[in-house]
This record gives sequence, C-alpha cells and structure tokens, in this order.
Amino acid sequence: MPHVHGRAGRVDPYGFERPEDFDYASYEAFFSRYLAVLTRRAIKWSKLLKGTNGIQKSLKDMNRTFPDNVKFRKTADPCLQHTLYNVLVAYGHHNKAVGYCQGMNFIAGYLILITKKEEESFWLLDALIGRILPDYYSPAMMGLKTDQEVLGELVKMKVPAVADLMERHGVMWTLVVSRWFICLFIDILPIETVLRIWDCLFYEGSKIIFRVALTLIKQHQAFILEATNFPDICDKFKELTKGTFVTECHSFMQKIFTEPGSLSMATINKLRETCHEKLLSQG
Repeated sequence: MPHVHGRAGRVDPYGFERPEDFDYASYEAFFSRYLAVLTRRAIKWSKLLKGTNGIQKSLKDMNRTFPDNVKFRKTADPCLQHTLYNVLVAYGHHNKAVGYCQGMNFIAGYLILITKKEEESFWLLDALIGRILPDYYSPAMMGLKTDQEVLGELVKMKVPAVADLMERHGVMWTLVVSRWFICLFIDILPIETVLRIWDCLFYEGSKIIFRVALTLIKQHQAFILEATNFPDICDKFKELTKGTFVTECHSFMQKIFTEPGSLSMATINKLRETCHEKLLSQG
C-alpha cells in the first residue's frame, strides 16, 4: 500500500475515510505482513468454494449509514444507498416479523461493500438474521438482550474480577457491549478484523461473538480493573477496542480461539435458556 497522505490515501479500500490522526506507518507495516495471509486465505477459499454451490418500519436513517464512506454518499456513482435501500425493503417484505430494526442497515451495508451484489447481500442478511442470530433484530430484541446477559455470565466464569467490578458499580452489560452485538463489531473494530470475525460467524455460528467479546475483556482485564467508578468503566470499554491488539487481525483471530478457553455450544444454550427465563420474569 503506497504511503500517501493526500485525498486518495485518506480513503481505505472499502471506501471509508480515515481520520486526521490515522497512523499510516503502523498500518502499512501491518498490511505488508497481512498481504501474505490474505493470499494464503484466498487460495483456501478458492479450493473450498469450488466444491460447493456457494451461498446463494422506517428507513429514514439511510443517510446516516456510513457517513464517512464515500461509496454511500449521494454524489457517488453508483450510490450504494440505493442498493442498501433495495436490500432492506426486500428483506422487510421477506421477513415481516422483523421488518426493519436498528443495526440492520450497517450489517446490510457491510455485506453490500463486500459482495457488491444485492441478491447475495440479501441472502447473507437472511442467513444472519434468520438462522445465525435468531431474535436479535425482532421488535423486542429478546435474543440480543439474552446474549448480553449470557456474556455477563460467561465473564463471571472466566474473568470474575471484571464481573465483580461491574456488579460493584452497578454497570449493566447492555451499557458497554450492546453495540458489539447489534452491529456485530462494525465501527467498533477495524474493518479487516470485522471481516475476519464475520468469516467465522458464518462458518461457526453465534458463539464467535462471545469468543471475541471474552478475548477483548480478558486481554484488557488489568486495564479495566484500573477503573474506580461508573464513567471510568464505560470509558475503559471504549478504549479496549482500539490499538495494535485489534488491528493485527490475524493474530487477534488466533487469540479468540485460545484466550477464552473452552466454550461449547451446549454451555451457551444452557445459559441462554436461564437468562431468557430471567428476562421474561423481569417483564
């Protein structure tokens, strides 16, 4: 990647504008190493896909979807806002129980940026909402609320000191991790890291979200425990999604399968059942 600081260099390959303080030197050092990984992975995906058939309410906030992405601006040609609108309207008709819910525009937008096709984006969105993340985007968002509570229980088991800190200061998990779940780490982690997480999400299912969340929390345990009050804790959780640890996406992805330890689907399903009943009893 050329070392450019002009207008062209300020836009990443996905169309997102980089901030003024973007660390070009660190990013270029990372990307020069990551290119080799991308090449290896492209070969693996090519071999895999040759043996399969492949993967076949209100939209007023459309203008606010990726305002820092040049491909979603009205002046863009083609303007991906139109593609996004088509996918979301089609999905609303396809799944009337869900319709349109906050967060879906960002998920669909990312899918469009990667696939560049309406139909593929639609079916991938359907796989996420209908099968991989059931009840995340329904009007009551009960699946989403349940999984946030499940994360809290997993932290009690795997990082008890952080769980104690949260409880002591009365910080609810939804305050610090709701966007992780709603947006599947979009605008939380660097785009290359998000895309690697999504690869695993489509392949292995929703427990990947817990692996990522637990890795972020466990890796930064000492940093989080420095917090002495409610606002401090919230600030720490914003900071732990930045920096080299999350930018180096290949090593990060290796970490999510080692750092949290064993995490079976049976454990998650049992916790989901318990947390769901608890939420229902609370009304």
